[in-house]
Amino acid sequence: MTEPPPKATPPSALDRPAARWIAVAVALSGAAALATIHRDDLFPPEAAAPAADDPLQACLAQRQADIEQMRADGVIDENQARLFLARAEALCQDQTGGNAPPPPAR
Repeated sequence: MTEPPPKATPPSALDRPAARWIAVAVALSGAAALATIHRDDLFPPEAAAPAADDPLQACLAQRQADIEQMRADGVIDENQARLFLARAEALCQDQTGGNAPPPPAR
């Protein structure tokens, strides 16, 4: 004898379109939450410009000018100029008690 064909099982609730739309909504809300949490990493805020009367910036500008003059006169070479700039930053921070970004890269 032949057996009757097996009855089809009813589809799972997870296979319905509504469940898939809910899954998409959950994935999008998770991505939105991550983007919100890491918004400063994705879109860094603008750096504030230093004040014109900042004594630290004035000290650094003076030291950089002195170092550039010594380099132009041939007293020091490029490696010594980089070293002097790094030391000038530490000197100016010590003299003014402030924190400054490193000197601009060349």
